[in-house]
Amino acid sequence: MLDISALSRAYDGTLVVDGVTFRVEPGRMTGFVGANGAGKTTTMRMILGVLAPTSGEVLWDGEPITTAQRRHIGYMPEERGLYPRMKILDQLVFLARLHGVDRAAAARRATDLLEHFDLADRAGDVLDTLSLGNQQRVQIAAALIHRPDALVLDEPFSGLDPLAVDAMAGLLAKEAGDKPLLFSSHQLDLVERLCDDLVILSHGKVVAAGAVDELRGRGPERYRVVLDGDGDDAAWIRGIGGVEVRDVDGPTAVVDLAGLSASALLSALVATSPVREFSAVRQPLSDIFREVIR
Repeated sequence: MLDISALSRAYDGTLVVDGVTFRVEPGRMTGFVGANGAGKTTTMRMILGVLAPTSGEVLWDGEPITTAQRRHIGYMPEERGLYPRMKILDQLVFLARLHGVDRAAAARRATDLLEHFDLADRAGDVLDTLSLGNQQRVQIAAALIHRPDALVLDEPFSGLDPLAVDAMAGLLAKEAGDKPLLFSSHQLDLVERLCDDLVILSHGKVVAAGAVDELRGRGPERYRVVLDGDGDDAAWIRGIGGVEVRDVDGPTAVVDLAGLSASALLSALVATSPVREFSAVRQPLSDIFREVIR
C-alpha cells in the first residue's frame, strides 16, 4: 500500500504541490492526471525521494517509506534516463544488477521483456538507433527489470501507437498483479480504459479522487434519446420541465435530468412521439476533468 499524506513542495515560497493526499491500492491501476504544471511530476519525484517534500510524507504499508523500500519501486521518469549509446540488452542487465539481480537472471528477465515488446532482434543495438516509440518500450522494460513491489510511471504511453499501447497495457496489468501502480497521462481516453482509480490534480491540489466508476456517477443522470417519428426534431424536448438538453442533432438528443425522474421523462417523450432509443450515458472522464479543474 502506497499512501501520499499531505505532501507539499515549495519553490521560492510558492507552493507547487499543496497538501496532496491520496492512496495507491495494491492490484489497482491509479491514473494521475492534470493540466501541464499541475504538480504531477513533482509529486512523483517526492514519492521516489528524488525531491524532498517541504511537508507531508510518503507511507508504505502505513509506515514512513525508507530508502531501501524506494529501491523496490519501478520508476519511469518523464525525462528518459537511459544511456543512448549503450546496447539495449547490456543496459537492462546492468540496471538489474544495480538492484542486486544476478547476471544470468537479469539476462533472462531482459530477454523476456524485449520479446514481449517485439524487440528481441534489436537486443544488440544501441538505444538511439531505435525509434522514439521503441525507446519508450525499453524505458518501461528498465522500470520492470527488477520485478518491483510498486510502479510509478510518468507518461508511460507517450508517443506510442495503438498496438504498442495495448502491448504495454497488457504487460503492466500482468506485472502489477497485486502491486500498487500509479501512472500519469494526458490521454484521458486511455486512463478511462485502463484505470481502476483516478486522482485529478489542479494547481498543486487534489480536486477529485476515487474509483473511476464513482467519479463518473458524480454528475447528473444523462440519457440519449432517439425519436422514431417521421421527420422528428428532438428540439422540442427543451420544453419539458426538469431536464437540461445538452445536445440536439435531428431526432437525437442528449439530456441531463434536473429534477425529473427517468421514468417520467420517458413517459413525457412517448406521449408526444415514438421513441427508438432511451439509454443512460456514462459521463466521460474528459467531462469530469473539465468540471473539476475550472
